[in-house]
Amino acid sequence: MEVITKSARETQKLGKKLAASLKNKEVIALYGELGSGKTTFVQGLAQGLGIKGRIISPTFVFIRSYTLYPKPFTLHHVDLYRIDKIEDTRGLGLEELMREKEAIVVIEWAEKIKSILPKKRIDVYFEYVSENQRKINISRH
Repeated sequence: MEVITKSARETQKLGKKLAASLKNKEVIALYGELGSGKTTFVQGLAQGLGIKGRIISPTFVFIRSYTLYPKPFTLHHVDLYRIDKIEDTRGLGLEELMREKEAIVVIEWAEKIKSILPKKRIDVYFEYVSENQRKINISRH
């Protein structure tokens, strides 16, 4: 599915719409240049899952986890912007996170760990079109 969003709000709405179709143990790989809308999309996704509070990119801590109650469920938001090579991720436990049964894992800059991504996942590609427009391609594998 390809969509062109015309504002950050529309990008968030698209994330919220995707959230409605998600089940536990999903991995969502996000691809796109800096400023292309990845974190904005994750904010909408989190809203759609019922997660309250501010969602910010975990650029310097690599992973932020948000637990949803009363049903124990976790959204792991991973940002690999500062990673140069896959070996730099060894201590993060990414493979374990991607196997969690009661979790959704969203990975910004997923191309940096392509070799360890599960075959069954959702890929989301972001392309900067203009100041407010983004082309977003979503595909399930």
